[in-house]
Amino acid sequence: MLLKAMLAAAAVATFTVPSYAQESAEPITVGMSGGYFPFTFVRQDELQGFEVDLMNAIGEELGREIQFETMSFSGLIGALQAGRIDTVANQITITPEREATFIFSEPYVYDGAQIVTREGNEDTISGPEDLSGKSVAVNLGSNFEALLRELPNADEIDIRTYESNIEQDTALGRVDAFVMDRVSSTQVIKESPLPLALAGTPFSEIRNAYPFRDDEEGRALRDDVNAALDTLRENGTLTEISQKWFDADITKPE
Repeated sequence: MLLKAMLAAAAVATFTVPSYAQESAEPITVGMSGGYFPFTFVRQDELQGFEVDLMNAIGEELGREIQFETMSFSGLIGALQAGRIDTVANQITITPEREATFIFSEPYVYDGAQIVTREGNEDTISGPEDLSGKSVAVNLGSNFEALLRELPNADEIDIRTYESNIEQDTALGRVDAFVMDRVSSTQVIKESPLPLALAGTPFSEIRNAYPFRDDEEGRALRDDVNAALDTLRENGTLTEISQKWFDADITKPE
């Protein structure tokens, strides 16, 4: 009888499903812009990119369906606050302002702010101190506007917010430069026919993570996502997805 009891207990333990991987759990609704190559973009009517692959891998690990909702970048945070989505996968940077409202997963991308200008003008900008007297574009709703406004010479910079066409207007000379993360900037220059160039080196560390509402449901989902990220980091999946899109591992601090 004792042997039978031990075998029965072992069988139960073998088939126990972790708490964060319940097949019957509700889908996770994830907001993204679909317009931020190579993190999230639409090509041939298919939503794809680093964020899409990673979130699908997290969903597979958790045994939960991922439902993507695309909207303007500037509307993502409001949608999360209103409960229309469960989190945002759009290279969201951890900032003190956002931490006052949301809780975050562990970081999964480490990057830096990068100045980009029209090709031929990169020699005139070696860092943010050279942005005085220049017009500089940033994506509306991104943290790069706040980064620029914290610079000692912020009052001397003409900061302009854009929903789109940030690269085109810089290439056409309508603005002197734009600021984006270095990873995205490098990929944009690599893939685009526009005459753009990196100006100087990154001037601020950026850590990207998933934000969640600070309530019981949000905290539970944050913990589940962290557990999945730990597994994907340990088994090499996180690195593989990064290498696919960037030919480098951007998921670890330098």
